[in-house]
Amino acid sequence: MIRLDRPVIVEGKYDKITLENVIDALIIPTNGFSVFKDREKREMIRLLAKEKGIIVMTDSDSAGAVIRSYIKKIAGDADIINVYVPELKGKEKRKAKPSKEGTLGVEGMSAGVIVSALERSGVFSEKSVSTTRKITKTDMFVYGLSGGDNSAGARRDFLEFLGLPQKLSPSAMLDVMNCMFGFEEFRKKAEEWQKKRDRK
Repeated sequence: MIRLDRPVIVEGKYDKITLENVIDALIIPTNGFSVFKDREKREMIRLLAKEKGIIVMTDSDSAGAVIRSYIKKIAGDADIINVYVPELKGKEKRKAKPSKEGTLGVEGMSAGVIVSALERSGVFSEKSVSTTRKITKTDMFVYGLSGGDNSAGARRDFLEFLGLPQKLSPSAMLDVMNCMFGFEEFRKKAEEWQKKRDRK
């Protein structure tokens, strides 16, 4: 497994499943063109791009190009690494027939092809060797962000404090925070947030 610090933007859940067998990273599917109407997801991508930079890995067909272009627009002047998979003819096993353009998407690529595409894009030079402790569910519990009577409200308040979308599930929130910062920074931000709440 290749550990990457940057979040990876893909088109769909099956692309995400394929990549999860190759890389250890936060992988965010746009759910195809749904991202055009999903304000929360657009805002999350924008914030992550601003904080860490992003990797974009869409299919090599025209739909993939449209989504890639849209992600660039969302990210603004943030640092983007574009990873391009080759145009290979064929169809994914789960599909009854090939795509309109007859090419395989990210989900149909072998691990070797994906690794090669990542290598060509220069992603490997950014592989994380960090030993920073990750934020855990226990940490969220300690700061009242899970497992309590008003944890949902606390999460929304803390997400607003961090400038993140407030509708993130606890698991999605944990993934995003671990991508943005390590435990020590989380602890500092959680303590600042609690002091701010106490002053209200």
